[in-house]
Amino acid sequence: MSRSRHPRRTATLASLAAELGVSRTTVSNAYNRPDQLSAELRERVLSAAKRRGYPGPDPVARSLRTRKAGAVGLLLTEDLSYSFRDPAAMSFLAGLAESCEVAGEGLLLIPAGPGAGGSDAAAVVHQAAVDGFVVYSVADDDPYLAAVCERHLPIVVCDQPRGIADAALIVIDDHAATGKVTEYLLGLGHKHFGVLAMRLGRERADGVAAEDRLRSPHFHVQRERIAGVQDALSAANLPAATVIERFDHTVAAGASAAAQALSINPQITALVCTSDVLALGALDHAQQAGIDVPGRLSITGFDGVDAALRAGLTTVRQPQEEKGRRAGALLTSSAQSGVATTETLDTDLVVGTTTGPATVVPAS
Repeated sequence: MSRSRHPRRTATLASLAAELGVSRTTVSNAYNRPDQLSAELRERVLSAAKRRGYPGPDPVARSLRTRKAGAVGLLLTEDLSYSFRDPAAMSFLAGLAESCEVAGEGLLLIPAGPGAGGSDAAAVVHQAAVDGFVVYSVADDDPYLAAVCERHLPIVVCDQPRGIADAALIVIDDHAATGKVTEYLLGLGHKHFGVLAMRLGRERADGVAAEDRLRSPHFHVQRERIAGVQDALSAANLPAATVIERFDHTVAAGASAAAQALSINPQITALVCTSDVLALGALDHAQQAGIDVPGRLSITGFDGVDAALRAGLTTVRQPQEEKGRRAGALLTSSAQSGVATTETLDTDLVVGTTTGPATVVPAS
């Protein structure tokens, strides 16, 4: 049997409609609004489309007609691989993805790594086919953030930065949370404190955080968590905590930060960490160095991730998944159109086995 030398034309929406004797709207509805067709008619359209190799309505053409991309852009503060390793970020992503599913929206991840340049950031953000952005814990001087603001699309910020005009905000009271932790430790008799903090700026810095850096970091969350500790100590007429900053947010970074803090001030009996990841690293250091926790050293974290709770860490539990869920719901709701609403979610102090009464450490 001979074959035609002319290949069969790829079907289009119009040719498929003509073949079936239905309108183009009917073919489109079979893909985009199946509830508008009977089950039999939709099956007839889809079967014919499959037979003719028709892939469905062009999503680009659809977005041009509706001026809707059907996706939410998520601006992350870290490299993409990190965001899938960090337990707090994963919880946030789960909540945001749930909201997007409910709204029938896609999710486009835009990682704002600390080493990115302005031109690269602008190119990535300006080409993103999204209807709005969720900004998750990004520094106020990040070039990706500047590019997001240039798009003039709806924005919901989670945690930081603050002060973006017309952006909705989902936050917790970081200052009050670490203040409560510090007051709890003061009640146990602790007088010498160390703070292990995540990075305070986009440039790499590891070591003791100087006063000028503590006053003007670009990461609001870290600034407030540190200030919560220092203000509580000042109110108790105690010396300020030794603050150790780490650029990398890893367990290993927490371990090295704990070692540095204790070498600088051996009288420290309490380490307040601004994340559970750093606190788990501090626990690792204590175990390797033979330091009794909580007999000699009390350690606290922040976030309330599963690994920390399993380890018995005293920590501040925050609703990371609910943050993501609320951010997505705000962005995808018709109500979020340049309305600068602020939602403050609650935290709670979870007392575990890593804190106890202070012991007197002889001055060396």
